[in-house]
Amino acid sequence: MLATLACAGAICGQQRSVKIGFVGPLTGDQASIGLDELQAVHLAVDEANRKGDVIPGCRLEVVALDDQHTPAQAVAMAKRLAADRAVIAVIGHVNSSCTLAAAPVYQRARLVQISPSSTNPEISRKGFDTFFRTCATDDIQGPQAAEFAIRKLGARKVCVIDDKTTYGKEIADRFEVRAKELGASVLLHESIVQGEKDFSPLLTRIKALGPDLIFFGGMYPEGALLVRQAKGLGLKAKWLGPDGLYVPAFIDLAKDAAEGVCCTFVGADVSGVDSAREFLNAYTKKYGTIGPFAPHAYDAARIVIDAVRRAGKVDRKAVLEEVRRTNDFPGVLGRMGFDGNGDTTLRLISVFEVRNGRFRYLGPARQ
Repeated sequence: MLATLACAGAICGQQRSVKIGFVGPLTGDQASIGLDELQAVHLAVDEANRKGDVIPGCRLEVVALDDQHTPAQAVAMAKRLAADRAVIAVIGHVNSSCTLAAAPVYQRARLVQISPSSTNPEISRKGFDTFFRTCATDDIQGPQAAEFAIRKLGARKVCVIDDKTTYGKEIADRFEVRAKELGASVLLHESIVQGEKDFSPLLTRIKALGPDLIFFGGMYPEGALLVRQAKGLGLKAKWLGPDGLYVPAFIDLAKDAAEGVCCTFVGADVSGVDSAREFLNAYTKKYGTIGPFAPHAYDAARIVIDAVRRAGKVDRKAVLEEVRRTNDFPGVLGRMGFDGNGDTTLRLISVFEVRNGRFRYLGPARQ
C-alpha cells in the first residue's frame, strides 16, 4: 500500500510528499504515448518543486502506474491511487476506454482526474464532476476530419475502418456521418481488433471497391500495419486518421508506407506557437523528441499544481473546487478553461501529413 500523508486536509508543517498520480500505457505497443505524457508531468512537477511556492513544507511527487491500455487494469490502478490519501489528483488515463472505466473510481473518491488525450465525448456526459480533459473531443475532431477529406483532399468515395474501441469507433462513426452529409459515398465501414496482424483480406476487399480515401479510426500500431499492407497490395487510396496516428512511432513502424498519410490532431502545431516555446525547449533538452500529447499532459499537471497552490492545503475536495474554477489558464497551446462538463475550451483541430519521414503541419482542419 502506498504511504499516507499525515497532513492531508491541512497546511503542511514539514517537508512531506504531495502526490500527483499518472496512469497510462507505460509498457506494450502504446507505451510511447504514455511515456511522453508522463515525462511532461514530471517536467511540470520538477519546475514547481524548484520554485518551491506550492505549499510551504511540501514537495510534489509523481506516482506513475501502468494500465497497459486495458480497462480492467485501469480500474485496478485507479483504486490504488484512490486509496492513497496523499494523492490529490490524477493525470490520465491516456485511452478513452480506460478513462471511461476508471472515472467512477475517482468520482467516488472525490479525486480530480484530468486526461490529456481521452477524446471520446461521451465520457464527460456521464455526470462525473471529478473528470476534466485538456484535449478536444471526437465529436469535434471526427466531423472536421471529414470536412478536410472532402473539401481539401477532394475525396468522393470513402472506406472507413475502426478498431472497435471507445475511441476508434466513436471517431470513425462521427467521420462517416459528416462525410455523408457532405456528399461522399461511404463504400464500406468495417472493424478490426487491436492486436490483429493480418489485414490483407479486408484490404483486398477495399481495393476492389476503388476508394479514393480510407479513414482509419484507431491507434498507430494497427494503423502502421494497415498502410504497410495496403502498399504491398498496391492500394492507391489516400489514408487519413485521427490523433491516434499522430505519433512518431507510427512513422517508425510504417516506414516508407507512412509517406503521404494525413492525420488530424486535437491541438496546434507546438513548434509554431509562441506560448509553447519555453516548454518545447525545456522538454526537448531533457527528453529529446516531443510526443503529441506532451503539451496537454504538461498543462494538465500545471492546472493541478496551480489548484493546489490556490487551495493552500492538501485536500481533495478543495483541489477539485479550484480545478473547476480554472479559467483563462495560460496553457502552452493557448489560454483555456473547462466548461460545465469538464471539457477544455481550447478546441482547435489541426492536420498533419507525413512528408519525407516527418509530420508536416498543413493548417487547421476547418478553414
